[in-house]
Amino acid sequence: MKITVSQKKKKGFAMNFMFCLITGLFVLMTGCAGPRQNTDILFQTSVIDALLAGVYDGETACGELLEHGDFGIGTFEALDGEMIILDGTVYQVKADGNVHEPGPLTKTPFATVCYFTPQKKITIESGADFKAVEALIDRAAPNQNLFTAIKITGHFKTMLTRSVPRQTKPYPPLKEITANQPEFSMQNISGTIVGFRCPPYVQGINVPGYHLHFVDNRLRIGGHILGFEIDAAKCELDVLNKYFLVLPTDIEGFAETDLSSDRSEELKKVETGKKD
Repeated sequence: MKITVSQKKKKGFAMNFMFCLITGLFVLMTGCAGPRQNTDILFQTSVIDALLAGVYDGETACGELLEHGDFGIGTFEALDGEMIILDGTVYQVKADGNVHEPGPLTKTPFATVCYFTPQKKITIESGADFKAVEALIDRAAPNQNLFTAIKITGHFKTMLTRSVPRQTKPYPPLKEITANQPEFSMQNISGTIVGFRCPPYVQGINVPGYHLHFVDNRLRIGGHILGFEIDAAKCELDVLNKYFLVLPTDIEGFAETDLSSDRSEELKKVETGKKD
């Protein structure tokens, strides 16, 4: 059969049309699947030294945090408790130790999140305490110059946590609040530790070393971890090599705060719960 030039053009047009249609449908379908998760990125709002200085007003909402990760820790506006983000849900441990789920518009003055995609797993034997677990993680993830997200699930012989009460203005420095912080001592409890090991060079920006929070399996109690002893647990690690920091622009207290001072000793006392 003889095909004329006009027929060839029509056939070519039809093939191009079908190709464009299929390509468009593919783009539409993949677009409807939602935005791609940015793995290996640690997202942070504000800096730890601002929190130490008493900048407790928040600019970033919890709903916005979840656009950057499904796993993390932090605190809430007016220092209203400890934050745990686990499996894409934000939990708030208030000053009485009870666990709540804040609304998406609840704001935070300081938080660190990531999409948790574990690369390494460790079994932790009975009797391991905070220091022993640190040593195990340091061996499994020896590069101290990268960020490491840490998730430990299991049963704990003991767990000691703290939370912080909601503050009113004028806000006092964090060390004054944690000097009289409510502490919660638990025995024979199952739950999850969520947190990070940050490099030493983030002094003043985040917490160098280990910063861990806890929530129990029944979502009844938790807080910032001061100490623990493991019965049996597994540890998962996600090593992160990208760091994204967002600083507040509409918080008056942040602009007026002197962040040139060395607050490392204050931070140690706040993190460990040690008093003067």
